[in-house]
Amino acid sequence: MNAKTTLSAKGQVVIPKDVRDQLGLAPGQVLDVVPMAGGVLLKPQHKKSGRSFEEIMAGIRARYQHQGPPVSIEEMDEAIAQMFRDRKD
Repeated sequence: MNAKTTLSAKGQVVIPKDVRDQLGLAPGQVLDVVPMAGGVLLKPQHKKSGRSFEEIMAGIRARYQHQGPPVSIEEMDEAIAQMFRDRKD
């Protein structure tokens, strides 16, 4: 996906509509401006839900009820690694 735009006298850049639509960008979207060799990267910031960490964790716990003994970090890491080994792309 390549598109062209022009830098205005005020230093503003318009992102073409087809690119905004493809990336799901909306008015008010905050973009990080990252200088790179040979150019600039505009990277959308993740939209924040406005919920606290505790509220998010309570929602996760409400959806997932673990039955059984606690699982170690090592067991979690191994389960994730196994999931990726088993994944068929």
